Amino acid sequence: MPNNRDYYELLGVLRNASDEEIKKAFRKLAFKYHPDHNKEAEAEEKFKEINEAYEVLSDAKKRASYDRYGRVATADLFGFEDFGFGGLGDIFDAFFGGTTARAQRRSPQKGAVLRANLTLSFEEAIFGAEKQFEIWRIENCSVCHGLGSQPGTKPQKCPNCNGNGEVRRVQQSLFGRFIHAATCPHCKGEGMVINNPCRQCKGSGKERVKRKLTVTVPPGIDENYQMRLSNEGDTGKYGGSPGDICINFSVKPHKFFVRKGNDILHELPINFAQAALGDNIEVLTLDGKATFKIPSGTQNGKVFRIKGKGVPRLNSKGRGDQLVIIRVVTPQSIDANQRRLFEELAKTLPTATMSEGEDHEIID
Repeated sequence: MPNNRDYYELLGVLRNASDEEIKKAFRKLAFKYHPDHNKEAEAEEKFKEINEAYEVLSDAKKRASYDRYGRVATADLFGFEDFGFGGLGDIFDAFFGGTTARAQRRSPQKGAVLRANLTLSFEEAIFGAEKQFEIWRIENCSVCHGLGSQPGTKPQKCPNCNGNGEVRRVQQSLFGRFIHAATCPHCKGEGMVINNPCRQCKGSGKERVKRKLTVTVPPGIDENYQMRLSNEGDTGKYGGSPGDICINFSVKPHKFFVRKGNDILHELPINFAQAALGDNIEVLTLDGKATFKIPSGTQNGKVFRIKGKGVPRLNSKGRGDQLVIIRVVTPQSIDANQRRLFEELAKTLPTATMSEGEDHEIID
């Protein structure tokens, strides 16, 4: 703190204020500006300033020097470490009797989140399914039911801290009587000790168990879809709720179908005659076979749409479509009679142009 600041002004007292008035003013300001209560950016610095002012004005020798010269030698001042505390939080707890460590010690804690991976068939991802999977999770011990003690015995109050979970050290200082609280090293803050540990869980109160769970997969999910199962993860602590299980799904590819959003792509091979003359054939869909009419003059790459045969819309109504992509297959080998017929046909056909070859639909 700059030495030209008026310590009396900082504490809001007159220059002839009594020791009790100075102490009372400091207590009020220390509580107001303590960083645990005041989140303003300047609060911590202000707290240090009023502390420095009190260190000087509460000491008769330092106060006399300050009143005479308007300052005190730096060596005569001391910091927070002189009280044997870890920082501002410890000073505040000691000065105002805080017990935040004990209050937080046994607050309910939610259990850990677990992760699982499930692989679905193409059809399971499209139409949904009930899937079972196994997972290891932490549960309360099945023998001691979470107490940690052998059945027939109970945890005992820690004799070191009398069940408080913390031990206190009293120290005298310029502020008066300080009480410094720390976690009990004997019970590690639990407040209880286990003299007869459960043989099943070795006193931890927990055990690792393999469980088989069932998850309902909604229709229409895709690769890397994630689902959360609430309260199916590790058990909580101090009465806290269990954690969750986060499931990541992967989908196996299909032999004939490719998914594109809510649509299904399917390549349909046909021969020259079917493309030129047209035909009624069966086409494979996710719902089974369906009759499909190929119009005469169908070109390679032509795309036809079958309404409502695609993927169900996730968490909504309706389905996408199935897109049938025509692939005109050129025979790799033909017999003599087929060759003769193709040669005769070739004499009657006009020469193909680029525009005729481009008569097909392009899928984005």
